[in-house]
Amino acid sequence: MVLADKAYSPRAIRDHLRRRGIRAVIHQSSGPMASRKRRGRHGGRPPGFDKAADRQPNTVERCMNKAQEWRGLATRYDKTATIYQAGLHLAGILIRAAR
Repeated sequence: MVLADKAYSPRAIRDHLRRRGIRAVIHQSSGPMASRKRRGRHGGRPPGFDKAADRQPNTVERCMNKAQEWRGLATRYDKTATIYQAGLHLAGILIRAAR
């Protein structure tokens, strides 16, 4: 499943995910929605949307915002990807422990 915002709602992206068997939970932007309404019954039906799954990105975004409070992670001081990933793991452990 892919959870994304309106920036990833174009038909090409949805078709790409559908061909690979990946379920998309993406808010539809107002452009295609207005176009479909303007075309009436020939506009087709709107893409499916799972409201319960849509709540999950908020949790991920809040966690990433907490991790970005770490100056080393936010400015990417680390030279290698391994050290950066270790910093992310450490931040995640400390964020989780603080809850």
